[in-house]
Amino acid sequence: MNANVQQRDEIAVVVGATGAFGNAIVDRLAAAGLGVVAVARSADSLAALQDRVPGLTACVADISSDSSIAAISAAVNRPVRMVVHGPGVTVAGGILSAPTATMVDAVNIKVGGLLRLTRAVDGLLAAGSRIVAIGGHYGFEPTAYAASAGVANAALMNVVRQLSLAYGPRGVTAHLIAPGPADTERLRRVAADRAALRGITVDEVLAEMLADSSIGRFTTPEQVAWAVSILLAPEADSMTGSSLMLDSGRRRGLP
Repeated sequence: MNANVQQRDEIAVVVGATGAFGNAIVDRLAAAGLGVVAVARSADSLAALQDRVPGLTACVADISSDSSIAAISAAVNRPVRMVVHGPGVTVAGGILSAPTATMVDAVNIKVGGLLRLTRAVDGLLAAGSRIVAIGGHYGFEPTAYAASAGVANAALMNVVRQLSLAYGPRGVTAHLIAPGPADTERLRRVAADRAALRGITVDEVLAEMLADSSIGRFTTPEQVAWAVSILLAPEADSMTGSSLMLDSGRRRGLP
């Protein structure tokens, strides 16, 4: 372990650190000079991340449980410059078929998880600290096959705005990043499930998803990580409560 990296004055706490987005975000924030506390459920996945990122602190915690508050709090002992809440939730199908338990779980992970994260680090947030939630464009643009993600991300947007009001007097800002479907293994698994249900190929499903984008592209984890990192700039203060869309031109509605 690199002691110089470990002793950086300010840190970022990243929930969902071992996923595709999380890995890219951890790399970007470490490169920006922050120490990183990586939070995930799998100790093995966190150990692999530690091997790759010198000085990273691993925190095994389940953000869907209130026990994560104490676990994260115990892992954080320096000023927190940024928290990033980016766990994924299951797609689970459309509103008429998605299990109600899956819908509730998605809201618990997205909304409950963000609140648990902020409460775990509240005493170490200061003026200029950032609260960042990774949502998704389905929270703004409902779709027929991702009801749980849409509902949870819509609720997340509301909570980010409430946090911006609550933390504003302390100079702490809250931000939502809303990517579109991302070019990850998870997306390809979802496409494979949809292809099997419809009796078509995975490539056909992916082509349909690409057609929803005005530029014919998926969002990448690296683009999401870039968006997270630019929020470290002091100029981002005025964006508090706002949503940063990285949907590759999928959103059609206004505002």
